[in-house]
Amino acid sequence: MRLTQGTFSFLPDLTDDDIRGQIEYALRQGWACSVEFTDDPHPRNSFWDMWGLPMFDLKDAAGVMLEVDACRKAKPGHYVKVNAFDSTPGFETMRLSFIVARPDNERGFCLVRDEGEARTIRYRLRPYADDRPEGERYE
Repeated sequence: MRLTQGTFSFLPDLTDDDIRGQIEYALRQGWACSVEFTDDPHPRNSFWDMWGLPMFDLKDAAGVMLEVDACRKAKPGHYVKVNAFDSTPGFETMRLSFIVARPDNERGFCLVRDEGEARTIRYRLRPYADDRPEGERYE
């Protein structure tokens, strides 16, 4: 299963040249770039670990690419993403976020339907659907 989070998530993996191009675009807009990583990409896990500090004063994409490469090497088997933050008053928000590395084997999630009393139905996501115990049934 291919995790789809952030910009470009439905496209094939970006090459380093593609990544550098997006970083250059973000820097031209005056956005600060940062690198984050996680081994738990659950859709509700919006707090990934930061790799270093946000690069507010950096104006060259090569510096961001150095951090991306360092994170990829130090955290193999993790998801790595680049964020671009717009600190302009009135915005002060993430303008761009995209995955730049992912594990070779993405285990994914499964939607579980729980039926309760009085026809109450609840849904939940169960991570790592390929690790489900023998005999557990999903519908």
